[in-house]
Amino acid sequence: MIVSAVIPFPNIYWWLQVAEADKVAFDLAEHFEKMTYRNKYFITGANGGIQLSIPLKKGRGQRTPMGEVEIDNSQRWQVQHWRTLVSVYKRSAYFEHYEPLLQPLFEQEYGKLADFNLASVLWLKKQLGLKFEEEMATIYKPSYAEADTDLRHSLKPGIEHEATKDTEPYYQLFSDRNGFLPNLSILDLLFAEGPHAMQWVHNNMALIKGWAKK
Repeated sequence: MIVSAVIPFPNIYWWLQVAEADKVAFDLAEHFEKMTYRNKYFITGANGGIQLSIPLKKGRGQRTPMGEVEIDNSQRWQVQHWRTLVSVYKRSAYFEHYEPLLQPLFEQEYGKLADFNLASVLWLKKQLGLKFEEEMATIYKPSYAEADTDLRHSLKPGIEHEATKDTEPYYQLFSDRNGFLPNLSILDLLFAEGPHAMQWVHNNMALIKGWAKK
């Protein structure tokens, strides 16, 4: 079993960890942490990586349980995120295939951050053909004796770079000017490799075995 925060469109490091898991427990009782992936994801762009952040209602600080954090939908962030994804990836090999499947996620309004994040994870799980069971943890536990890996404290931009720096490059838009950017949201890999994305994941799983500790 893997224990994790629920994050939007998780990055490649996250999927390398959970690809062979039988169960993923999403902690909805942990306190929201700023400066983490809990309300942001990264994609490529013409001038380097692009951070797409989900705005939150004010007053939702780091003492708020993740399952209670509310999205500020007055900022029309879904429109902005979707336009950015289309602008960046419209020329990628498989975006046209996934576009009509993904767009509804950006048209349905979500009140809670955890609900949107989980919807994004389940969408990706389906596209990648994974079978792990999901469990929603509503009571906080600092540790899980039954967990193989606890990802809750390693989901911060940059902290997992050491684990992913040696992953095989795949064809990535704008790599001619930016170089290859590892560990973006797995959307980047999916739009580039389509049905072959999981083969890439399996080929690279050995690189991160044992890196994330309990």
